[in-house]
Amino acid sequence: MAVASKMVIFTLLFLLILIVGGILLQIFLSRRKSRWPGLVLPFLSFLFALLMLFNLRDTGSVSGNLLVILITLLAGNLPTLVLLAIYWAAREKFRVQRQMDKMNIDDL
Repeated sequence: MAVASKMVIFTLLFLLILIVGGILLQIFLSRRKSRWPGLVLPFLSFLFALLMLFNLRDTGSVSGNLLVILITLLAGNLPTLVLLAIYWAAREKFRVQRQMDKMNIDDL
């Protein structure tokens, strides 16, 4: 019993480190001058959500299948939405800087 609880704690700690590392990597990539590196992780997350559709079983009805597909896509794209929110928040500095540059050019 003690071995199982230690394994659960180790697994949860590993997942926490993995999630925090992914978020920090997304922040780092989003702050690059080019916009494309910050879109890599959301794109990979979206592809993974699409791959999850191949793991579905037939429920026997069309409406049931559509509901399962919809729920799978919504749940699978939650990390994608979080990564995109981080991307947009980190890129806000560049948007403000571009607006300031436009204002300075107009002032000249």
